[in-house]
Amino acid sequence: MKLRHFYNQVVKFGKDRDPRKNKASITSYADTAVLYGDLDTEVKKIMVGIDIEVAELLLADRIRQRQGLDLVVAHHPEGRAFARLHDVMRLQIDLLKEAGISGVVAEKLLEERMIEVERRILPQNHTRPVDAARLLDLPFMCMHTPADNHVYRFIEKLMHDKKPRKVQDVVDILSEVPEYKQASKINAGPSIIIGNPNRPVGKIMIEMTGGTEGSKDVFEKLYKTGVRTIISMHLSEEHFKKVKDANLNAIIAGHISSDTLGLNLLLDRLEKEESFQIINSSGFYRIKRN
Repeated sequence: MKLRHFYNQVVKFGKDRDPRKNKASITSYADTAVLYGDLDTEVKKIMVGIDIEVAELLLADRIRQRQGLDLVVAHHPEGRAFARLHDVMRLQIDLLKEAGISGVVAEKLLEERMIEVERRILPQNHTRPVDAARLLDLPFMCMHTPADNHVYRFIEKLMHDKKPRKVQDVVDILSEVPEYKQASKINAGPSIIIGNPNRPVGKIMIEMTGGTEGSKDVFEKLYKTGVRTIISMHLSEEHFKKVKDANLNAIIAGHISSDTLGLNLLLDRLEKEESFQIINSSGFYRIKRN
């Protein structure tokens, strides 16, 4: 498969799993890009990792020397894709509206948070890994929101099908997913960080896509819409305190394990067209479902 086609399929599959109802306006994802490399590169062997930075690229170059390698794929964005991370956060507006928050309020909260994220990223030296890939002449790309969309849809369906009643039920259901089961072996599995395990789970809000954490001021409003439980990859300390103040249950599914799940689901779809040799790295491990 050519690198160009690989990237186009990632965007296509990401769009297919996008939680927004209006998909017609989605042309690409700012946090997903070919960061370096000839788009006509034939891709057969890929090193995949959650975070690919200079050290991982040097490792990839060593692997290429010893056994060949065509492409390095990161989950988390780097370079220009990281610089525009805040752009994909607009996706969260639709999720908040679907949860019952008015469009005006959802847009205001997200606009403020997007500006905050943009301001945080602006001073960072985000081109370092891309510069390393260029110096090594090593094809390098990242696929972030398309993979996260797959996690969102997967957990949404899982909760719909299993219908958990108590907070602990959610953890038990997640813990049966291979990626989360594997994470539990290294003490990084799903866990309740706020709430009693026997408390009713109520209406669930899934926070798995949309770039990064949304507004910290949204949780009280979510409670008023009937949401009682948040399932998230991670919560910053500031967001944690707001969730606790809103009297919501909070379940952390796991950050790296959720990212791994999203990548695996996306790779499963890519490999229906053409199989690849995958080298696991940087927290990622391949689990096939087909």
